[in-house]
Amino acid sequence: MGQIGARELILLAIVVLLVFGAKRLPDIARSLGKSARILKSETAALKAESAATPPQGGEPQAPTVAKTIQSAPGDVAGARPVEEPRPAQQS
Repeated sequence: MGQIGARELILLAIVVLLVFGAKRLPDIARSLGKSARILKSETAALKAESAATPPQGGEPQAPTVAKTIQSAPGDVAGARPVEEPRPAQQS
């Protein structure tokens, strides 16, 4: 009890096939793959951003170029610009 066996997996595959249809399954798998790649790139960017320490001092920073995140290598249609977080101004 509590373990998924071959019968359950086959039953689950049949239900998914009936609900979504054979024609839509490749599209669903493709979009799940794109979403996984986007999530992976976003988490890598957040880790890299948190690892970088901001410079200390009152010197103004030079303006930076906006970053662009692509959903897949070479995919220009799915690219979107990303805004950098701005530090809170102290009064």
